[in-house]
Amino acid sequence: MKLIGLSGTNGAGKDSVGEVLAKKHGWLFISVSDLLREEARRRGLPIEREVLRTISAEWRREHGLGVLVDKAVDQFNEAKGKYRGVVAIPMRNVGEAERVHELGGTLVWVDADPKVRYQRIFSRKRSDEDNKTFEEFMAEEAAEMTQSGDEATLNMSGVKAICDIFLQNNGDDIEAFKRAAEDLLIAKHKLG
Repeated sequence: MKLIGLSGTNGAGKDSVGEVLAKKHGWLFISVSDLLREEARRRGLPIEREVLRTISAEWRREHGLGVLVDKAVDQFNEAKGKYRGVVAIPMRNVGEAERVHELGGTLVWVDADPKVRYQRIFSRKRSDEDNKTFEEFMAEEAAEMTQSGDEATLNMSGVKAICDIFLQNNGDDIEAFKRAAEDLLIAKHKLG
């Protein structure tokens, strides 16, 4: 099984990389954030970053630090050969990142300037989750970058420290970024 775990800052372009792998290379694209959103809806909770962080930490405590990666791999295995690999986003806990490596996968970090990322997120306004000031956006990111509790809480800085590939996406041309990401991943990961 080929596996890529995507991580990085909010609005950097992780979904764009996942879409390239899915649409052009036949990979299964799993947003673990979507799994958490589904769980929040099931519980009747608001779709807010703090709620998603709480559910993800709860799942890691109950099922192991790599639970979100395991859920993505389970969906890949259930598809029984339909896909060439699985790409899971976002990896926000060191245990998830380590699980990707344990399974022989590659970790990719995607980043961009904070103001560029904020503008991207503000323009898409997917939900109340994206409706915040720049200061609130940066405060949430700071809370997710450094572990603030036990090992089940988010620690994106720890994930970044063990990533294998780094992509920068500061431009306005998303298609150019997708091509550059695809070229790098082809060279480093043999996507075919």
